[in-house]
Amino acid sequence: MPITRTCPDETRRLAVQTLAENRVAVFIVCYNAERHIDEVLGRIPDWVARQLAEVFVIDDSSRDSTVQRAVVAQWAGAPLKIFQTPYNQGYGGNQRLGYHYALAQGFDLVVLLHGDGQYAPEFLPDLLAEYSRPSGADAVYGSRFLTKWGALKGGMPLYKFTGNRILTWAQNRLIGTRLSELHSGYRSYRTAALRRVPYAANSLGFDFDSDIIIQFHAAGLTIREVAIPTYYGDEICRVNGMKYAWACMTAALQYRLMQAEIFYNPKFDIPNRARKYTVKQAPTSLHHFIRRLPLVPGSGLLDLGGGDGSAAGLAHAERGVNLVVVDQLTTVDDELGRRAASQPNLRRVPANLDGDWPAATGARAFDTVFVLDVLEHMLTPERTAQQIFAVMKPGAKLYASTGNISFWVIRGMHLIGQFNYGRRGILDLTHTRLFTVRSFQRLLRNAGFQVDRVRCFGPPLADLGTEGSRLLKLLDWVSAQLAKLWPGMFGYQILIEATRPDSIETLVEKTFVDQRGRTAAAAPGKMV
Repeated sequence: MPITRTCPDETRRLAVQTLAENRVAVFIVCYNAERHIDEVLGRIPDWVARQLAEVFVIDDSSRDSTVQRAVVAQWAGAPLKIFQTPYNQGYGGNQRLGYHYALAQGFDLVVLLHGDGQYAPEFLPDLLAEYSRPSGADAVYGSRFLTKWGALKGGMPLYKFTGNRILTWAQNRLIGTRLSELHSGYRSYRTAALRRVPYAANSLGFDFDSDIIIQFHAAGLTIREVAIPTYYGDEICRVNGMKYAWACMTAALQYRLMQAEIFYNPKFDIPNRARKYTVKQAPTSLHHFIRRLPLVPGSGLLDLGGGDGSAAGLAHAERGVNLVVVDQLTTVDDELGRRAASQPNLRRVPANLDGDWPAATGARAFDTVFVLDVLEHMLTPERTAQQIFAVMKPGAKLYASTGNISFWVIRGMHLIGQFNYGRRGILDLTHTRLFTVRSFQRLLRNAGFQVDRVRCFGPPLADLGTEGSRLLKLLDWVSAQLAKLWPGMFGYQILIEATRPDSIETLVEKTFVDQRGRTAAAAPGKMV
């Protein structure tokens, strides 16, 4: 239904500015919209239509005459192009095609309209104006809930109003957003922002819209909202409400579980997100324990796979230990790189840890070696363990850690048929080997080490929330105690303290070579 509206002067001024500074396209999704498509085109304000770069319609293999009606529609604005999918793609699939086309054509902004007229084209200027405000919008959505009770006054059925409110509240809580509505189909995007998210992996159904909100939030992109009117006419609703709500909540829950590294879905794994190793600060954590070890000043410490050294190595270098960090990271623009340039007891060695990294260290014999959450990443952990043995002095100490694949959460998930890799944690996607307490001990013993002690640590719960969270601190303490009582079940991380004994070569030297003088002085045929 056409809306009689006079666009506010400031809104018009800003919208004109947006149109002048950007190539703006309007993308109309259609399915069986023959009764509305020409009206939707006609309701786009003339002054907007003339300044658009293009209007393109994608009909999703309608069974009616939508395409024919669009072709003969009265249109005097920007170039109008009409496309039809070879077969039905679904609401989300249609959007995927449209955004791909918008990117390929080099548009700066793309505005999504529905061909059934449910969203008012008369409010296009409001969405466009927001891009010229200092809000830094990457996307602008029309919301029917910014005006209190406006949705009900506009004819939204009470059950839809209630369902929308409940679903939006629940999704906001899980995702971490603060949008007034997550289920509006009136949307616009900067194409530069679309390039930063894997929208092509999203659902083909109506929950595509929820997926892309999660992706924008995960990528740190800004979504703004403007008020739009609510209108319900004779258009046919094709959304199965319960199925849609279930899909939206499932996606939001998956994203939330990904933050806890319990679940993984690649469509919510934004590539530009930092993959920095997480340093644990809690007093019950592995890193806190390692940083407080009483190493002797002037002794040699190898931090294998130590990254920037912040997890453990740098703390000991500050106390006079000679630190060598060997890792595949080559950046020097971090704390370790800056210190290494001026402190003689710090050295960084870039090397492939699956290769001949001992040669890069100068065949130095170390007094202590840290290999914290590294061996599980190696292509052949057995070979790496042997290499570590070779660069240590006899009697030197090894501190090696890994995740415990028998942790109770993993056992429980496995029991219900779930084995979900994630970005971090025990089931990190980059792990090539998984260990239990016993199998990790066996790995080190087979490399020649003498296992002195096994410690287990609970999950880093205290580091998940705010600094003053008493509940998380309590749970963290409880999990730490359980890890001590039953390491195999409640241990999240395994730490093995081991000693490098004499190698067979060293024993041969001590037994035969060092005793030659004593043998020569003995009576013939006797050994002393």
